[in-house]
Amino acid sequence: MAVFVKINDWVDYMVEDVDLDSDQLMVALSNTAPAAEAADPRDDGNGVLASVTEINYANLVGLNPRDITTVSSSQAAGTYALVLQDLTLEAGAGGVGPFRYVYIYDDTVANDPLICYYDYGSSITLADGETLLIDFGASYFTVA
Repeated sequence: MAVFVKINDWVDYMVEDVDLDSDQLMVALSNTAPAAEAADPRDDGNGVLASVTEINYANLVGLNPRDITTVSSSQAAGTYALVLQDLTLEAGAGGVGPFRYVYIYDDTVANDPLICYYDYGSSITLADGETLLIDFGASYFTVA
C-alpha cells in the first residue's frame, strides 16, 4: 500500500493561488527519492514540479493519461471536500518505469505546485498492457 505524504508548500498555494474546482491536477512519476533530489520537494520553498526528476511517459496509453478528473469540489457546513476520480495508468509497448513515487500537482498554477506524493515502498515497472490504479478514496482531502 502506498504511503501518502503531504507537501508543506501546498498549504500556502491552496490558500492563495488555486481553484480546485477548475484547476487541472496531474500525476508525475519519479524513481528518485525526495531526499535524493537536487532540491528536496518536501522542504519549504521546493514544493514544485521542477524539484522532481520525472520518468519518461512516452509509453503511457491514452490522450492525456496523467490528467486527473475532479468529480466534485464543494463546501457544506464549513467543511470543504475534493473528490477525484480514480486514475488508471496503462503501459503501452516498451513499458513504463521504473518509478516508486507518484506525485500529484496542480498543472494550472504557475510553477506547478506539488500537493503530495505517494511512496509505493519499492520501484514499479509496468510491462506492455499492465496497469496501476491510483485510488483517491471517497474524498481526496477535506478542510474543516
